[in-house]
Amino acid sequence: MTTNDELFARAQRVIPGGVNSPVRAFRAVGGTPRFIQRGQGAYIWDAEGQRYIDYIGSWGPMILGHGHPAVVEAVQRALLDGFSFGAPTEREIELAEAIIALVPGCEMVRLVSSGTEAGMSALRLARGATGRTKFIKFEGCYHGHADPLLVKAGSGLATFGFPTSAGVPEDVVKHTLVLPYNDVAALEQAFDTHGSELACVMIEPIAGNMNFVRASPPFMTRLRELCTAHGALLVFDEVMSGFRVALGGAHSVYQQLIPGFKADVFVFGKVIGGGMPLAAFGASKSIMEQLAPLGPVYQAGTLSGNPVATACGLATLKEITKPGFFDALTARTQALVAGLEGAAREAGVPLVGDSQGGMFGFFFADELPQNYGVVMATDKERFNRFFHGMLQRGVYLAPALYEAGFVSAAHTADDVAATVQAALGAFKALRA
Repeated sequence: MTTNDELFARAQRVIPGGVNSPVRAFRAVGGTPRFIQRGQGAYIWDAEGQRYIDYIGSWGPMILGHGHPAVVEAVQRALLDGFSFGAPTEREIELAEAIIALVPGCEMVRLVSSGTEAGMSALRLARGATGRTKFIKFEGCYHGHADPLLVKAGSGLATFGFPTSAGVPEDVVKHTLVLPYNDVAALEQAFDTHGSELACVMIEPIAGNMNFVRASPPFMTRLRELCTAHGALLVFDEVMSGFRVALGGAHSVYQQLIPGFKADVFVFGKVIGGGMPLAAFGASKSIMEQLAPLGPVYQAGTLSGNPVATACGLATLKEITKPGFFDALTARTQALVAGLEGAAREAGVPLVGDSQGGMFGFFFADELPQNYGVVMATDKERFNRFFHGMLQRGVYLAPALYEAGFVSAAHTADDVAATVQAALGAFKALRA
């Protein structure tokens, strides 16, 4: 049997850091990453045969769990017809129609292959549609690794971004303004100074890359008002939250909280691909018709609308639209978070959690953080010890304090109970 250590050593000789996406390397928490051999339902197995209850779910797509029979069957049928054509297929239309039906205000979509590609294209579209160049993003919100989006905040007020990655020239991000999340005053100041120059504001309405942090209704209300007043487009990045926190995504959550609320541009990924490389961006017909071949904003992709990926995505969307799906998923996720909080109290460890639909997060703190700066101040060392305690007990959480977690429809009440029992032991070990 090949061990995880052996595979990691081998990987590091041919892949930078031994991984093809940085967080997988366990650098934030220490130790050796687990090399996964297979998944089924709510579980994954590593190279050494160890089974884990999986709360990563491929970072969100596996809302049905691994290997759902209806999805596997749809993918197998699609494979027999062909892997890729570089030409239109009817299934692309069906997936676009399914997305539009679930998101009021999104009248047309363009399919792409990754969340990064979708976010990058949405930004270009917003700039092309408005004729403006500057845009706002928020510290702690991740919109993919396109150059203009790889920036972070300077001061606590509106600051032009500086690259957080080598290889990104400062000239590329000079039009990017970065603000603290949930800070109305900073938002108003940025619009007062740059409102007429802003093409858009891009936001994760429920952020998953500073753990689980949601935009407050007053903040979101003011953001919508300012975008409308200054002619900037409001871009909802729902790569993570789309069709995960509710059937209509976070957009539907805020529509329930804020009368008349509507975003202008939408970015989707993860769940709509069901685990295959697939994402999308969409908007009203008038905005989307700015795209080539109808308009001057260019965007293209060899594998966009891939027939196997669209089959996977369509089968996934069909399952999650069944009556009661999100009620059950929400209840299971809430039970997990409540169980973790209860176990922490029993062990005398400060912990607070939050969830929406099948997405959740928790912090070693007394109150839920409202922005990235507060998240950064929570107890990272304690989280790292807890992570490894859970891993040893057969529970696979995100290997970083700054990542949300995901529950699938395959997780059972017994899985949640086993997770909570494991957490109680891990929490008690933190007190030792």
